[in-house]
Amino acid sequence: MQSLVAAVERLDPLTVSGRVAAVNGLLIEARGGLSRLAVGARAEIARFAEKPVAAEVVGFRENRALLMPFGPVEGVAPGAEIRIQPLGSAVRPSKAWLGRIVDAFGEPIDGKGPLPQGIAAYPLRASPPSAHARARVGERLDLGVRAMNVFTTCCRGQRLGVFAGSGVGKSVLLSMLAKNAECDAVVVGLIGERGREVREFIEETLGEEGLRRAIVVVATSDEPALKRRQAAYMTLALAEFLRDQDMEVLCLMDSVTRFAMAQREIGLAAGEPPTTKGYTPTVFTELPKLLERAGPGPVRPDGTKAGPITGLFTVLVDGDDHNEPIADAVRGILDGHIVMERGIAERGRFPAINVLKSISRTMPGCQSMEEREVVRQARESLSAYANMEELIRIGAYRAGADPLIDRAIALNPAVERFLSQNPNDSTSLDASFAGLSDILNGAPE
Repeated sequence: MQSLVAAVERLDPLTVSGRVAAVNGLLIEARGGLSRLAVGARAEIARFAEKPVAAEVVGFRENRALLMPFGPVEGVAPGAEIRIQPLGSAVRPSKAWLGRIVDAFGEPIDGKGPLPQGIAAYPLRASPPSAHARARVGERLDLGVRAMNVFTTCCRGQRLGVFAGSGVGKSVLLSMLAKNAECDAVVVGLIGERGREVREFIEETLGEEGLRRAIVVVATSDEPALKRRQAAYMTLALAEFLRDQDMEVLCLMDSVTRFAMAQREIGLAAGEPPTTKGYTPTVFTELPKLLERAGPGPVRPDGTKAGPITGLFTVLVDGDDHNEPIADAVRGILDGHIVMERGIAERGRFPAINVLKSISRTMPGCQSMEEREVVRQARESLSAYANMEELIRIGAYRAGADPLIDRAIALNPAVERFLSQNPNDSTSLDASFAGLSDILNGAPE
């Protein structure tokens, strides 16, 4: 009955329409019905001998609205009817969505039948909770990955970025987190992913065990920029729904860079000027709005707290340049960063995390004194070995010249084995610290 009442309340007796005035590349110019249009409004455009195509208002030019379609513009003719939708973009999820795969509109694409709709509507472009109404980050979260558990210990409600070039192993790392992290539900956003890799990621990399407690949102690289951008908004909206059910949510998005590229395409088409490396100003406006939606849940008026959204967002660094504009902007917004390097992957160590360049901003507050000492000693040893690595490899370093470097050389093989982990393995937080402590205590001083 509640669902029926909600459906009736959504009905709008007034139908407003406009007409196509021109089509310029990705933009469709509309005339008429401007009183019901605003930036972000949705519309449906009739096509000749084709199904209508959904579109979104991205701007205005004089007395015309500028719309971008969510699909192909073939069949759109001058004077074609544009039916304006009164409601903004929203989704009505339920817990039955867990284990399912949806597109940017929340429609199922896994062939398992329709999805049951929830009662409450969640806007796709919701505002983040206000800063003063948010809880603080919670206790530390067991991610199941040794390198991250020890060197970038993560708290519940924290947001981390995974920075890497293409082919370094970001997707495999995300699958390890989706399967092994200590949480109630996982929301995975595959933004601009290769179509070939989607089923591989879901069936092989994520697996049946990981999918059982996950909702996967997919928008492949061949889909329009609006769909790729909306898939990112959909990912956060679903995470917010699960958070409001008092569930601890892990939100994984691959990748924020492709979200930024989609926003750049939309901005350039709407007439925005390109700025840093061709990115438009709205890219850097939208990034914090998206990323800030993850984090600790808001405190309710009765004093209870909504569940946290722990976010891990991958950033595809252009040409392995970790200081390119998107990487630089995202690093300043998030609560820490994981750096994955091609050189480490090329020598066969996975996950290819450079622990010396990675940092969690909640450390060392979430570690005990003993754990902090273990991490300090390990970093000291890894840094000493990295500084002298070239000399050690060519045999130019003479044993006994520096006790710290001698210890680092003795520790290095065991530490490398510790940092390397099979995708199907999981190691708890306590076992991770105990394993590294045993390595450090077993080496000569």
